[in-house]
Amino acid sequence: MGHASQWVLIKRFAEITGYSENAVRHKVKNGTWIEGRLWRKAPDGRIFVNVAEFERWVESETHVTGF
Repeated sequence: MGHASQWVLIKRFAEITGYSENAVRHKVKNGTWIEGRLWRKAPDGRIFVNVAEFERWVESETHVTGF
């Protein structure tokens, strides 16, 4: 495999972005990130995050407030 996957486990996502693993789990749990687009659960139950979609989310004009 010569290319990096756009889907990474939470631990790797945290290393790439600087978000804590807990922050990622919180965004998944509270619905800030859309299931199937920004994250998905693998058949074994592990959560993967889509790095390309995360970058689109960061660059979007829509901002969620009230944290």
